[in-house]
Amino acid sequence: MTIHAQALLFDNDGTLVSSLVSVQRCWTRWAGEYGVTAEQFGRIELHGRPAAEIAADLLPAPVVPEAVARIEDLEVEDVPHGGVRLLPGTRTFLDALPAERWAVVTSATRRLAEARLGAVGIAPKTLIAADDITRGKPDPEPYLLAARTLGVDPAHCVVFEDAPAGLQAGRAAGMRTVALATTHRAHELTADLVVEDLSALSALVTDAGVEIAVRP
Repeated sequence: MTIHAQALLFDNDGTLVSSLVSVQRCWTRWAGEYGVTAEQFGRIELHGRPAAEIAADLLPAPVVPEAVARIEDLEVEDVPHGGVRLLPGTRTFLDALPAERWAVVTSATRRLAEARLGAVGIAPKTLIAADDITRGKPDPEPYLLAARTLGVDPAHCVVFEDAPAGLQAGRAAGMRTVALATTHRAHELTADLVVEDLSALSALVTDAGVEIAVRP
């Protein structure tokens, strides 16, 4: 199977990098500080959503701004402590792409996203973060903004995601989707193509765009 695209849009956490160790460490500490029980935490969809939306689901409105600032501080401070690593295939796949053909579209804040990306040596020319949007995934706004920023019709974009919320956002934006089974089982993911991680794919740059194929 080959997918043709003019722009490639990547989620970050769970797609390009793994930050699960850091996320679990920081959110567990955060929950303790704000009196959030394990039962309350377990009822909330965490992965692929902005911290502000998660905090709003768990805490009274007046506390949310302070709580969001706190989790951002905890996660940024945790980056140097080994909780972030490149996922298989990320470096090779991104190195094959022209800088103007791809973007990172993350539910993290710009400060946190840049810290995590910087820790593994990734410097996207285009980064869409939680600070840039009013509605996070599964709303299509983040991916539509990325397409506009790159100057590409959404129909010619391909979204790479590991989370159902992100894949839903990509579909709602009218884009094709590639799911990476890094944080969810393959059968839990709905996409045009499902692979284990980016090491399963190759990218060939042509005059018309990029051809994405499954490695034999």
